Amino acid sequence: MSAATETVDPYAPDGSYAWFRLAICIILSTLGGAGMWAVVVVLPAVQAEFGVDRGDASLPYTMTMIGFAAGNYLIGRWVDRFGIVLPVLLSALALGAGFALAGLSTGIVTFSLAQGFLIGLGTAATFGPLLADLSHWFNKRRGIAVASAACGNYLAGVLWPSFIQWGLGFTDWRSTYLMIAVICVVVMVPLTFFLRRTPDPAYATRNPQVVGRFGQLSAGLSPRTLQILLVLAGLGCCVAMSMPQVHIVAYCVDLGYGVAAGADMLAIMVGAGIISRLASGLLADRIGGVRTLLIGSVLQCAALFLYLPSDGLVTLYMVSLVFGLSQGGIVPSYAVIVREYLPAKEAGQRIGLVIMSTIIGMAIGGWMSGWIYDLTGSYQAAFLNGIAWNFLNIGVMIFILMNSRGGREKLAAA
Repeated sequence: MSAATETVDPYAPDGSYAWFRLAICIILSTLGGAGMWAVVVVLPAVQAEFGVDRGDASLPYTMTMIGFAAGNYLIGRWVDRFGIVLPVLLSALALGAGFALAGLSTGIVTFSLAQGFLIGLGTAATFGPLLADLSHWFNKRRGIAVASAACGNYLAGVLWPSFIQWGLGFTDWRSTYLMIAVICVVVMVPLTFFLRRTPDPAYATRNPQVVGRFGQLSAGLSPRTLQILLVLAGLGCCVAMSMPQVHIVAYCVDLGYGVAAGADMLAIMVGAGIISRLASGLLADRIGGVRTLLIGSVLQCAALFLYLPSDGLVTLYMVSLVFGLSQGGIVPSYAVIVREYLPAKEAGQRIGLVIMSTIIGMAIGGWMSGWIYDLTGSYQAAFLNGIAWNFLNIGVMIFILMNSRGGREKLAAA
């Protein structure tokens, strides 16, 4: 059969179904991301209704992040064994039940439990596990596919706060939570069934030309060692990343610019992060995940250095834009690295473990920056702390690159 008449398999890696599946994953990730953003928006109303102080009112967010972190790893292991459909289906139901129970809760404790055990775990299934499953459907365009799906988390940060503010404009936070519960179940459950098809494990054997073109790790660096290094790298990059993302609003208040300016800068970071993720995905398809992550980490470190002398309003806006354009592609690059260097059948748990480490890094970094501020009365030392952790990430990436086949040549090219 000639090339002109040869039938193209739509279910092959990088085929038409793979791109359709990517679109479904972006929608699911955007909807599931409601769990990370809703609690932040309703926090003042929850605090006022339950009559608790700010520390107790922050407990639901902490519980959500714990559930989100643990879920990325635990559900990732499940995906490796049973596929993605059942986890995402249960995720939709957990989000629906979690938002409904949280909306009906009578105190901060029950509200926090609903956030952590139902909403946090439900949100987790629509990030790391979803990226891991999608990675099996792409070879040549895996980088841009994984990065695009990861954008759903940022899109959720753009869309859900606006929807919740709209809901709070004519009703209370409880009714708004119930509306989110209905949306998650009604939209996510039907979309889940579009993911029932599984990739053909024999396709790569029959078509060796579609297997990734990047070199594998040498025998001197075992999969276990690489996994540990990626966990350390995830901690390092996200402790650094958390400094501006968690404290930019407070930093602007300290400088006298007010909450609104800081919120605008945070929105700029998120918006620029979407651009960064897409650009990093395209880059990863050309030069590989390790070098892409290394470039992003170096740029993030440079942006953190730029924050040190910046105390003008315009300057802070510009540096926040640079920071967003630098850091957005870092986390999705871990999924690309796992798929390039580690066993495909373990992608879910391995990607989930690294994603879990990045979430823990954000949590530790956010707390650590506040602790350093309390000790020093300034955010300058907190920025320097973030830079130090960023150097850890850079060092790990260079070490991995040097220990992969052709690593010295790749490092010279980078």
